[in-house]
Amino acid sequence: MQAWVEEELSSADLGDVRLNERYKLLLDRMSAKPSLKFPALCKGRAEVEAAYRFLDNDRVDEHGVLAPHRAATLDRIRAHPVVIVAQDTSEFDVTRKHERMAGAGPLNDAGRLGLYGHALLAVTPERLPLGIVGVQLWARDADDFQRPAAQKAAERKEKAIDEKESFRWLEGYRAACAVAREAPATTVVCISDSEGDVYECFAEAQTAGGKRRAAWIVRACQDRQLTASDRRRTPDDKLWRQAAAGPVLQTLTIQVSARAPKSKDRRKRKQPRSARKAVVTVQAVPVSLRAPRRCGQERLADVAVNAVLVREVDAPPGEEPVEWLLLTSLPIDAVEQVLQVVQYYCCRWQIEIYFRVLKSGCKVEESQLETAARFRAYLALCMIVAWRVMYVMMLGRERPELPCDVVLEAEEWQAVYAVVKEEAPPATPPPLGDMVVLIATLGGYLGREGDGPPGPKAVWVGMQRMTDLGLAWRAFAAHGHSRMG
Repeated sequence: MQAWVEEELSSADLGDVRLNERYKLLLDRMSAKPSLKFPALCKGRAEVEAAYRFLDNDRVDEHGVLAPHRAATLDRIRAHPVVIVAQDTSEFDVTRKHERMAGAGPLNDAGRLGLYGHALLAVTPERLPLGIVGVQLWARDADDFQRPAAQKAAERKEKAIDEKESFRWLEGYRAACAVAREAPATTVVCISDSEGDVYECFAEAQTAGGKRRAAWIVRACQDRQLTASDRRRTPDDKLWRQAAAGPVLQTLTIQVSARAPKSKDRRKRKQPRSARKAVVTVQAVPVSLRAPRRCGQERLADVAVNAVLVREVDAPPGEEPVEWLLLTSLPIDAVEQVLQVVQYYCCRWQIEIYFRVLKSGCKVEESQLETAARFRAYLALCMIVAWRVMYVMMLGRERPELPCDVVLEAEEWQAVYAVVKEEAPPATPPPLGDMVVLIATLGGYLGREGDGPPGPKAVWVGMQRMTDLGLAWRAFAAHGHSRMG
C-alpha cells in the first residue's frame, strides 16, 4: 500500500476495523488507476464484490469517507500563515440511456439526471491544493422541477435562506469559519464566485458572537443598494457606480483562462473566451450595503464591506472584457492590500481545475453504480484521488527543488526515470519538479518551448502509467534485479 494512503487515512474511523482497512485498500487501488472502475482496478472477483459491499455499508457515506482526509488537510493548513478556501458547485451527470440511478434527480433540464456537489477546496496563495474541507451533495426533487418557473420564483421569495439551494453558500462560509477556529494561527480566506453573492453570507460575517471568523471575498453579481449615508453622488447611486468612481490604484496584467462555448450546466453557460493576458485597472472603495427586504422575515442589518473593481483595458475585438467587482472583509487601506485581494481571488480558479480532474481524470460521471447512496461514497473517494493528482502536479511547480521521494515511492520514481531517460536511475532521488515533468511525459506532455508546465491531464495519465511501471520495477527487484534493462 502507498505510504501516503496510510498517512492520509491514519485517523479513519468508520466504526469497524475491517471497514477502515477496506477503505485504505480501495483508495490505494483508485489512486493508482484514477480513471478505472472497480472491475478493472480491483484484484479478482472477491475484491470487486468487497468494494461494492463497502459502498453499500450503512456506516459509509461521503462525510465518513472524507473525515480523515479533512483531518489531514487541517494539519497541512496549520503549516501555512494564509490559506484560501475556495467554494463552488458542480453537477455530476449520471444520465444513462437504458436505466436510471435510484436517488438521482433532474439537473438543469429534465432530460439529464444526477446530483449537485458543493465543495470547499483549501489552497495556499501559491495555489498548492491542501485538500477538501467540506462537501454538500444533493439531488433535486423531480416533482418540484416540473412546476412553472414563475410559481417557483414567487415561492422562493417567501422562503427563508435555509430553505433555498443558495443556503449552501452560507453553510460553506460557516465551514470555512470552522476551519479558521481549528487552525487559529492561520488566516483563512473564504472565496466564492458570483453565485455566492448572497446577502446572508455578508451578514453572517458581521455577527461574530465572540467566535473566530474566516475572512471572505465574493465576486458580486447584484448591483446592490447602498445605505443613505453612503450615496456619495446621487440618491440613486448603487454599488457598481460607487466602485467605479474610486481612483485607479494600479494597472496589472493578469492571465485569463479560456472558457468553452458550451456547457451542459446552465450556470456555467457564459460567453466563450480565449486564454489571454489581460491588462486591467484596479480600484477600491469602502461601501455600506443596504439590507434587502425578505418577505415575512425580520429585516437584516446593513453591512459595511470593501469593494475592489477590476476592469480590462482594451479587450481584443470580439472578446468580452474582464470585469470583477470583488466584495471583501479584507482591508484595502494600502495598495498592497488591494492587490492582495485580487491575488487571492485568482486562486479560486483552482477549484475549477479540481472539478475538471474529478470528472475527466477520475471519470466519476461514467460510474454505473445503481444508487445515489453508493455514488455519494464513491464520489468522496474520487475527491481524495483528484486532490492527490493536483497536489503532486502543483507541488512540482511550487517546490520543484524538493526531493521527489516526499511524494513518490522509490520504485515509482526509479521506474519512471529509467523508462523515460533510458538510463539507470541515480542513487539520490532527483528534484520533484524534474520528476513531475517525466511523469507528464508518460501522459503525452511534449515540453516544447511555449508549452508551459505540465497540466493535470498529462499528470494523471502519467501517474497511471507510473503505477504499472512501479509494479514491474518491484517485481524485477523481488527476483534479484536492481535495474531495468
